[in-house]
Amino acid sequence: MDTRIGIVCSILFFLGCHSGFSQELEETIPWESGKRLVWSDFKGPIPPDASAAATTASGISYSYSANLWHHEVNLDFEVKTFFYPNESWYKPYLCDDVVLSHEQLHFDIAELFARKMRLKLERTSFTKNVKQEIKKIYQETLKELSDFQELYDWETNFSRNREGQAKWNARIAEALKSTSY
Repeated sequence: MDTRIGIVCSILFFLGCHSGFSQELEETIPWESGKRLVWSDFKGPIPPDASAAATTASGISYSYSANLWHHEVNLDFEVKTFFYPNESWYKPYLCDDVVLSHEQLHFDIAELFARKMRLKLERTSFTKNVKQEIKKIYQETLKELSDFQELYDWETNFSRNREGQAKWNARIAEALKSTSY
């Protein structure tokens, strides 16, 4: 089972649900430590009514297989973070390196929550209702991610609060460093 939902965040943060897409059909960039987004990764069209300077479309996907053995569920899973270039866009005349750093951090935050989901899946004892239990963990993770992304935009004023942005950059870098899962 492969379930995907996109988290679109930037100057205007919103949650978009993408169902029925195959990752093979849509261009994606997987999250990698040390790999940074560049403006040429943002290939989507700018919406005519957009007031934002840029939008990062990223999301968490998962797949799993579960086997019941003597009333115990053995779970194999994979949780990944992706950036969606064709859904991400920017206005070159409004954007600079600080805005790009802000957008990168949205992607990094998605990876941080993918790691949190991996840890929850690893630590959970599942029952025969494993499908519903994993779905609940996923939905809880997405809700926490959405709330965290909103807080990030609020506290950085969408990258305009340079001091706040620097604090968040350090906070997320440390969180990623300390959670390798």
